[in-house]
Amino acid sequence: MTEPASRVPEDLVEFCERLRPRIVGMLSLYCSDPGVAEELAQETLARIWVNWDKVRDMTAPGGWAFRVAINLANSAYRRRAAERRARDRFTARGGVAGLQPHTDPDTPDTLAVRAAVAALPPRQRAVVVLRYYSDLPVEEVARLMGCAEGTVKSLTHRAIQTMRAMPGMLPEGVPGG
Repeated sequence: MTEPASRVPEDLVEFCERLRPRIVGMLSLYCSDPGVAEELAQETLARIWVNWDKVRDMTAPGGWAFRVAINLANSAYRRRAAERRARDRFTARGGVAGLQPHTDPDTPDTLAVRAAVAALPPRQRAVVVLRYYSDLPVEEVARLMGCAEGTVKSLTHRAIQTMRAMPGMLPEGVPGG
């Protein structure tokens, strides 16, 4: 049997084995949640592992590890608090950007338009959405897309022509020109 190309330093294994119960205990007290403490301790040990060449030479590698653990716990709590605030804002506003969630069933016309827009090439799709859904003027669309106003007009014309040629896009009896 061949030996692995890189061996795990024995002092790293010993350090992690010795420190792990203390980190878990400290985080259990700090977080009041043993499950979270275990997860954060594992992340702390992973960071020790990755940075072992630097950590090994520190004056107080254990202190560094405890600081990393506390920082990870604080980050986790900040992230959860931000998620909770975002969820509360979303719920209070009744949906995205203050709009009520869409609950009406889509009509066949709506489905046909969505399919037609989705079938357009990316730049034509962008122009149609910005011009007609977002109701932006040609000048603004040109600025957003980084092109000339004439390009926006040309892309719009081609997109409309392409959509008109698609089956089901025009009501019966309406000429497609």
